[in-house]
Amino acid sequence: MTGKLYIVGVGPGHHDHMTFKAKRVIDESDTIVGYETYVNLVQDLIEGKTIHRYAMTQEVERARQCIDLAKSGKIVSLVSSGDPGIYGMAGLIYETLAESDWDPKNGLQVEIIPGISALNSCASIIGSPLMTDFAVVSMSDLLVPWEIIIKRVEAAAQGDFVIVIYNPASKKRIHQLEDARKILLKYRKSTTPVAIIKGAFRDSETIVMTNLEDLPNHSDQLGMISTVIIGNSSTYTYKDLMINPRGYKSKYNLEEQTNPKLQI
Repeated sequence: MTGKLYIVGVGPGHHDHMTFKAKRVIDESDTIVGYETYVNLVQDLIEGKTIHRYAMTQEVERARQCIDLAKSGKIVSLVSSGDPGIYGMAGLIYETLAESDWDPKNGLQVEIIPGISALNSCASIIGSPLMTDFAVVSMSDLLVPWEIIIKRVEAAAQGDFVIVIYNPASKKRIHQLEDARKILLKYRKSTTPVAIIKGAFRDSETIVMTNLEDLPNHSDQLGMISTVIIGNSSTYTYKDLMINPRGYKSKYNLEEQTNPKLQI
């Protein structure tokens, strides 16, 4: 009996933002595994299936159970919000399999079903903040030393990247975002636009448009389901939207000036 393991991204939480394939493989699966909050996002799609719910911080146990179930012949969907390949479970699954000398061609079938990540969903809500190069940084130092995270923030700030921040704060992590803000202020104006999106596309969704100077005044909006988008030197706001120019207008204006054939 041949099993299979799907690592499924279900997007930000609303079924409208799940892919057709994500829904199809969940329907195909007889077993669902996931962090309890993520399983609840697809509760209406998994009636009658065997469900294994996990608390946060049980990632290793989750990965091993998924692999064991699939090897026993089950069709397993490991569900995750957003995209499982972005700060998700895909990496741990492959690490665990690699330790067992797994052969991707002839061994257990594993397939990642990508989903809409927080950077996509949050950007779509607030306008067009990711039109130029951007960096994504997590403020969680549970798995990455804070010294390395700070280096990455500094590099992104120096490079004038738009910056998307995942996991900006938690009950125990309260200084990280403020430390990052101080670094950014070395390279960016205090008026640089900042958006805080909490619970994107969920019933609890809230949006705050602010700037680097006033960011500390909105700490009540920060948490594990919040995403912070910080503009670069070109970003501006317009009627509660964040706009990052792609450069088309300046490009075509320049061409019109240098090429008379383009002028009407």
